[in-house]
Amino acid sequence: MARTIYVLNGPNLNLLGTREPEKYGRATLADVERLCRERAARHGLEIVFRQSNHEGALIDSIQEAGREGALAIVMNPAAYTHTSVALLDAVLASGVPVFEVHITNIHARESFRHHSFVSPAARGVLCGFGIEGYGLAIDGAAALLGATP
Repeated sequence: MARTIYVLNGPNLNLLGTREPEKYGRATLADVERLCRERAARHGLEIVFRQSNHEGALIDSIQEAGREGALAIVMNPAAYTHTSVALLDAVLASGVPVFEVHITNIHARESFRHHSFVSPAARGVLCGFGIEGYGLAIDGAAALLGATP
């Protein structure tokens, strides 16, 4: 499983393409998954791709990534970014390098979005690149973790 990256998506990301397209664009979550699979394939990596509106399901996936020896986690915690100590604890306990991604620039939005509970445990953070941030995170993870073929 050391050639696998878990891509985890938090609440409301299942609505990409229709939810506030002026902020998040018209790309769907299926488009994000396709981008991630294509980018990972360039590095000889596999993807486990998941979305959940439930904090516990995301925690279960983070723990699974740790148990399975995943290379990395690319995670868009969405609104849980700003509220979830539980996600932070799961990331710390997993031992898996995490790359935090946000479609919008969270620092240019409402002040409550400026704080991330996940960032202190993340190996890298990308925001404001649209869905391309996922691809950049996969490229960065592959380079930093020596997974580029």
